[in-house]
Amino acid sequence: MLGKISLALAAAVAMYAQAAQVPSLPEPIRVNISEVIVPVTVTDIKGRFVSNLELKDFKLFDEGKPQTIRYFSHEQNQPVVVGFLVDMSNANRLHWKTYQEAAIDLVTQLLPGDKRYNGYLVSYSNEAELQMDTTWDSEKIIDKIRGMKPGGGAALYDAIYLACTRRLQVKGEPLEPRRVLVIIGDGHDNASKKSIEEVLEVAQRKMVTIFGISTKAFGFAAEGEANLARVTGETGGRVMYPLEGVYKDVSGYLSTPSDEGNYALKVGTGGYAAAIASGMFRAIADVAGEVTTQYVLRYIPTDTDVPKTFRNIRVEVSVPGVQVRARRGYFPDIP
Repeated sequence: MLGKISLALAAAVAMYAQAAQVPSLPEPIRVNISEVIVPVTVTDIKGRFVSNLELKDFKLFDEGKPQTIRYFSHEQNQPVVVGFLVDMSNANRLHWKTYQEAAIDLVTQLLPGDKRYNGYLVSYSNEAELQMDTTWDSEKIIDKIRGMKPGGGAALYDAIYLACTRRLQVKGEPLEPRRVLVIIGDGHDNASKKSIEEVLEVAQRKMVTIFGISTKAFGFAAEGEANLARVTGETGGRVMYPLEGVYKDVSGYLSTPSDEGNYALKVGTGGYAAAIASGMFRAIADVAGEVTTQYVLRYIPTDTDVPKTFRNIRVEVSVPGVQVRARRGYFPDIP
C-alpha cells in the first residue's frame, strides 16, 4: 500500500516539474472584431437620390485611416427595423388630426407587409411609452395611432433612449437589420430624465439612424429645432420641414390683413388644411425614399485595440456634384 502511494507521489512530482519547465504563454491581445454598419445616403445637388453607385465609388475612413469595405449593398429590400416616435405633447393638439394621418401614411409606406420590414411605436408626452412592440403588421401600429390623443409635456430624449435600448431581432435574417428612428415632432423637450448627450451616445453605440419630420409651424421658432437637427445629423439622418412651404405659393401673405393675424391661408379653412397635409405627405415620401434607397457599408475597423472613446467615420464618393450623408462616428466596445 505504501509502495503504491510513493509511486503516485513520485509521478505527481514528475508531472509538476515537467509543467514548470514549459514557458508560460503571453496574455492574448484582445481586439474588437465587431463589424460597423454604415448606412449612406447619396443625393445630387437638387436633393434627388443617386441610386446607381457601385462599391468602387466609395471610400471609407475610420479615424482618418482607409478601411476595407467587407459588405456593400444598394438593394431596396434590405431588412429594416423602424421606430416611430410620435410627439403627443400639447404643442401638437391644433393639427393633431393631420399629424395622425401623416404618421399612419408613414407606417403604411415603411411597413408594406413584408416581414423584412419591422416597426414599433413609441409615444412621448410627460413620459415615453412603448405603444406597440416590434411587428411587421402595420395595422397593429395604425390601430394604436388612431387611439392616441395629445396632451402634456414632451419627453423626447427619453423616447429616443427607450427606442435605442430595446433588444430587437428579426428572425431568419443572416445580417443585423438597419435600425432607423423617425420622429414626428418639433424637437422640444421639457420632461426627459435623459440628456441629449446621453441619447446621442446610445444612438451611436447602437448604430441607429434618426430622421425627423418637424411639426414646427411656418414663421415660428421652435425651441428644440437645433437639437432635432443635431440628433439626426450626427446619426446620418436629417430633418424634413414640411410646414415651411405652406405659404410658398402665396404672394405677399404677410401683408394680407385678417382678424386672426396676417395669414393668407386662415387656420380652419380648407386651403390651410390642404397645404399642411400636402407638406406632411411630401416629407413622408422623402423619408420613405431615403430609408429604402440607402447604401449599406460594413467593415471591421483596424486598430481597435487602441483605447478611444469615440471613433470618427468619413465616407467619400468618387462622383462629382453629390452630397453624402452618413453617421459621424461610433463608440467601440473594447474589452
